This record gives sequence, structure tokens and C-alpha cells, in this order.
Amino acid sequence: MPQAGALRKDSPQGIVPLRIGPTERHLVDVTLFFAPTSGGVRRYLLAKHEWLTRRSRLKHTVLVPGPRDAGLPYGIMSFGSQAIPFGQGYRVPLRMRAFRNQLARLTPDLIEVGDPYHLARQSLRVARERRIPAVAFCHSDVAALANSLLGRWAGRAARRYLADLYARFDLVLAPSNAIAERLSGIGVRNVEIQTLGVDVTTFHPDARDPELRAMLGIARDARLLVFAGRLSPEKHAGDLVTATRLLGDRYHLLLIGGERFAPRAPNVTVLGYQQDNRQLARLLASCDAFVHAGDQETFGLVVLEAMACGLPVIAARAGALPELVDENVGATFEPRAPGDLARTVLGLFERDREAVCRAARTRALTHGWDAAFTRLLGRYTRLMARLATLEQRIRDVR
Repeated sequence: MPQAGALRKDSPQGIVPLRIGPTERHLVDVTLFFAPTSGGVRRYLLAKHEWLTRRSRLKHTVLVPGPRDAGLPYGIMSFGSQAIPFGQGYRVPLRMRAFRNQLARLTPDLIEVGDPYHLARQSLRVARERRIPAVAFCHSDVAALANSLLGRWAGRAARRYLADLYARFDLVLAPSNAIAERLSGIGVRNVEIQTLGVDVTTFHPDARDPELRAMLGIARDARLLVFAGRLSPEKHAGDLVTATRLLGDRYHLLLIGGERFAPRAPNVTVLGYQQDNRQLARLLASCDAFVHAGDQETFGLVVLEAMACGLPVIAARAGALPELVDENVGATFEPRAPGDLARTVLGLFERDREAVCRAARTRALTHGWDAAFTRLLGRYTRLMARLATLEQRIRDVR
């Protein structure tokens, strides 16, 4: 007897539905943003899969690009895709019909798409053919990125594209008020705010390693600043380096996530991407403050992770960061202004830093994954019930 959930290819079309119990539903997440060095989207999907497996009857599969077709339903599955040269592990699927067939074979009851590129349209096509709901999660501000890299004409074109794409989804999730307002501003109406969460058990002040500074050759009495994330242009890691130079030898900056980034500063240490959350928590908790110069964050998951480790956060007043960071848990500074960043850091260390650390941890506790995924599950349930009611009304009319 074939193993439950196994794929078979003996039908005329090569597609036989996977059998799912009458009280179960199958959610499939699809995204391009899933590589060995991916950031918040990957951590969201892994945390979501672990939580749904333990806490709900919703079957869950994450379908992402990989070197080959691999994996089993109800887990992390890969779809054979072409590697992007110098793309840090990211891949682009090119076989669209094969992708649609693989997605259809999973017989999803709901599809969530985590990026707005070509897989979004292919997933929409499968959803419409199967008459199931499709959800888009706006994890990245593509229009702002296009505007900053290519100019205003590219930003305008990206906004038109996003407005057309997201209008086709049954629900669009925004991780912050800032992104929800931008989507509404380009005419997307079916938007709901779904904030992300944090693993407050792994990311904890107790993860601190008192020997870390000695291991890295950093003075024990240095005020250790840290940033973790992809060191892509919109993160403005150079501003962090410049500010640390201005602060002088008493301060040291630890940049996590970009071994290719080579700042010429004696008080800056660069470490590679940390795939293990426990190791990332160890590094964060061993520092004195988290600094973030990015101006296009749609949420800032790593900010929550730093606060859960008991770190005050100093962040640019841009994107969604001010929704998480205020004077209670740290401070904000003028974006693209390293001098203002340096002054803000100095101001933090003149305050009762221990009180700010406690406030940061307390705020993170209100953003646990349990609360976030419970809300998300409620949205799925309401969406599927609403569309089922609509389908019934259409059948009654016929």
C-alpha cells in the first residue's frame, strides 16, 4: 500500500490528489525568498510550519525553489530551479507548467504567496483552477526598492504592477501599518494587518555568552553594538560603520550576516549568516544594543528578536521600524544620517539602560508566535468560510 500522502503519477494528466481527512485542510506556502541565507521570510515560514504542526489540524507544506524536486507533502518541499549567479543561494524557477503541476498535486485548500514575482501569478492560476482562496503576504516593499535603485519611473511601474497583482488575491496581508497604508494608497482594498512574532524562549537574555568578546578579540569593557541581517543596500550597513567610527574606540560594532562586507574599521567585526536561531540568540544577547539603519523594513523581525534578548534598539525613523521602536525600548534617528545615529547611541548609554532592556524584553513578550499564528489561523478560517458561502450561493442560483 502506498504511504499516506505519497504522490502518484498514474492518472492521464499525471496528477492524483493527495488524500486529506474530511476535517483537515491543506495550506501551501509558496515563495522565492527561501535560501540558506534568507532572513525574516524564511524564519517566519519555519516558525509557522513548526507551530501549525504542533497546534492545529491544518496540514502545511512550504514549496520553495531548490536544486531539485525533493521533499514530502506536509513539510518543506523544493522545486528544481536555476541558481542565480552570485545570488547567495537564491534560485529562480523557470519551468512554470511543471511548477503548477507540482503545486496542484498537493491539492491545497488555500495557497499563501510570500513574494510578488512570477510564482505569485502561477499560484493564482492554480488557485483559480481549483476554486480555492489565494492569500498574498507583502513581505517586501518592492516599489520602494525599485524607486531607490532605478528611480521614480521604476517605482511608479512597480506600484502599478503591485496594484494589479494584489487585486487578484482574495486577501493581502501586511506585516505593519506602514505597508498596509502603502498598499491602500495604490488602490489595494483587501488588506489586513498581520504582524509577525518572535520565539521568546530561544531569543532570551539568558542566551548571553560572557566569553564571546574574548573569543572575538573584543575588549570586555567595549560598548558592543550589533546588527544582524542581509547586508543588502537598503540596510545601509555603511552608515552603521561610519557612526561607529565617529563613536570611537570605546564602541565596537558586530555585523552579523555578511562575510563579503569588509569595512575598513578596527572597531568593526563581521560574522557570516547564522542559520541556527540559538547561535543568533547567543550573539544578540551578548551585546549591549541593537542598531538598524535600514529605511525600507516592512516589519523588522530581527528587531523583535533583539528585544526578546533584552537589547535596547536604535533604529532609523523609516519604514515599519518606528512601529516597534520608541523611547521606552530604545530610540530612533534620522535615516541616512550617521552623525545623528552616533548621537542617539551616546544618548542611550546616558540613560538607565537596564530599565530600557527590561522594557524591550517586556514588549517582545507581547509579540510571541502563539498570538501571531492564532490570529493568522483565524483569518484563514474566516476566508475559507466566506468563500465557501459564496460558492454555495452561486450553486443555489444555478
